[in-house]
Amino acid sequence: MEELTIPQFVKKMRKKFGLTQVDLSEKTGVGLRFIRDLEQGKQTVRLDKVNDVLRFFAAEVGPVKLK
Repeated sequence: MEELTIPQFVKKMRKKFGLTQVDLSEKTGVGLRFIRDLEQGKQTVRLDKVNDVLRFFAAEVGPVKLK
């Protein structure tokens, strides 16, 4: 599996499922602005909301061992 950043993962999965940013916002219960900021890699997004979005794709943020 290729390594993706969170913004890349969310955008790729959203497109894979044929969802617009508005669709993903509605289905995950987070604001459209948050989805846009997340996909653009804004560094000050709330982790709890990131996990709300990632759970929709059966994923979550967790510790990753550094190389």
